[in-house]
This record gives sequence, structure tokens and C-alpha cells, in this order.
Amino acid sequence: MRSIWNGAISFGLVTIPVKLVNATENHAISFRQIHTEDSGRIRYRKVCELEDREVSQAEIGKAYEDADGSIIPITDEDLSHLPMPTARTIEIVAFVPADRIDPLQMGSAYYLASGGAPAAKPYTLLREALKRSDKVAVAKYALRGRERLGMLRVVGEAIAMHGLLWPDEVRAPEGIAPDTDVTIRDKELDLADALMDTLGEVDLEDLHDEYREALEEVIAAKAAGESPPETPTPDTGGKVLDLMAALENSVRAARESRGTPTGEAEVSPLHGRTAPEQPTTAKTPKTPRKSTPKPPETTPKKRTPPTKTTPKKPTPTEKNTQKKTTQTTKKAPQKKPAARKRSA
Repeated sequence: MRSIWNGAISFGLVTIPVKLVNATENHAISFRQIHTEDSGRIRYRKVCELEDREVSQAEIGKAYEDADGSIIPITDEDLSHLPMPTARTIEIVAFVPADRIDPLQMGSAYYLASGGAPAAKPYTLLREALKRSDKVAVAKYALRGRERLGMLRVVGEAIAMHGLLWPDEVRAPEGIAPDTDVTIRDKELDLADALMDTLGEVDLEDLHDEYREALEEVIAAKAAGESPPETPTPDTGGKVLDLMAALENSVRAARESRGTPTGEAEVSPLHGRTAPEQPTTAKTPKTPRKSTPKPPETTPKKRTPPTKTTPKKPTPTEKNTQKKTTQTTKKAPQKKPAARKRSA
């Protein structure tokens, strides 16, 4: 890999010669501008607006445009007098935990290759020190005419450097979040958690640029004089009218795409909301009582009141006997106690 900068890492009193190498590459397909009538290339020329003529690169210098529009020329000699202690040095200024670096600050990534055999031992020393401390190094360096901030960390057996934005270059997220009061129910959070669990993790090596691949197919077909292949219209998803239904459908779709059984865990819809007209994907809903047929044999019998014993009809003889007994009982006078005889 070709180096884009040569210098040294300043680690206290230790100097480590290094070469800066790009750690990333751009695979984007670029286009040229053409004249649509005859496919002629469109060219840009550098023209002086005062003389209205094209100028060469040797005639072009630098200048700063002030707020009022006035131009202030800046020469290379003016820039040479500026203090730039990090012109050829990556100066380590601190070691901090990796979570102290805001990902919003991270920019271009580079590999730092050791600059020859003398640099092997100090390079390895810094690498192992970073590994053991579980920290990253914050450094300052100069590249392309300006001083920059960087972060050094270990990647495999190499030291990588990420360009960082200065803290005052990161904008605060003011006015970004919704400014209305929103209430999130536990049911919605449960469905969001279920969707996250269903999507799970992914191997980043399996991800690829589908747009670039489709664009390459179009270019290849046009180069061969064939019609470009038709690509399916992407599903935009439509407007979300019901958040619960959208979450439920997302969980269902994620499970189907991963071949996961869809009847393992579904959150039932809330009361007062019509469930989406789609097959159930999770817990089987409770069957209403009315729809459950009662087995004829196992249904408990209705309780019947105790059977009253109907007295036998008495025969005529029994009737007369009972009648006489009743009359005798009624008519029998109570015996009066005998009066005491008075003694003379």
C-alpha cells in the first residue's frame, strides 16, 4: 500500500518513524458529465473573471475572502512562518478510555506502518502498551495544510489512527428530537424488544452494496448493447398509521425471513384496537367460551331438587280408620281432676 505521509510518532521522549497509509477505499461508481446531444465530455477550465481568459496552475495562488467580499492574498511564505510543531509528527498528548471518544468525532481511518527496522521495537512497545492499558491515544498531527486531532488504537497487530473532528466542530443536537410529549406504553416497548431480539446480530462481512451491484449490471448491459435489467420496486413501507400493528408485522416479517417459527411469542393487541387482518404469529389467543362446544357425556348434570316422597293413597278402610282416630282425638275431653272432699 502506498503511503500518503511520512513522519514519526512522538511518545514522550520516544520517537517512532511511521508511514501513513489509507485504511479504507472507496468503491463508489463515478460518472462523467457529457453533452447529451453528441456525448461529448464536459470540461471545466480555470478562468480569471477579470481578464476573461484561462490561466495555468502556476498562475493560481491562495486568498481569503472576508465577510465584506474583499480578497486578502495569502502566500506560501506567509504560511511558512506559522507555528506548526506537528508538521511531520504525530504528537501523543493523552491516553483515555475508548468510550471517552464520541463516535460523531471520528472521520478518516489510516494505518500507521513502522518506518524501517529501527522503528520495529518502539512500534511494538507502543502497540503492546495500548493493548495492556485497554486505552486509546489522543494525538495531534498536521495533514494537507492544517493541524488535526487523531485517535490511535490497536487493530490486529497494527496501530490504526482515526482522524477526529475538533470538539467545537461537532454540532449539538438542538431541535432534532420531537418537541411534543409522547407516551410510550410498555406494550410497545415489549414489541420493540421482540423485534430487536428477532433481528438479532449480523456478520458485517455478509452486508454488501446492493445499489452498486445493480448499477454495475446496468452498465454491463448497456456496454453489451442489451436492455438494462428490470429491478423490483422497493417496498417503501407506506405511512405508519398504527404503531402497534407496524411493530407486530415487523416482528412477523423478521421471523419469517429467518425461518423462525411464528407461533412462539406474540403480544396480543390492546383493547379497543382492531387487530391486523393477518395470520397470528405468536401466542394463541384465548378461545371465547361461546365457541367451545360442550361434550355431551362430560358436561356436568344439572342439580335436581330432592324428590318429594308422595304418600300412598290410603284405601277406604284406612281412610275410615284415620277419620275415626282423628275424631276421637278431637272429641276426647280432658279428664277433670277429682274434687277434694271437704272434711266436716
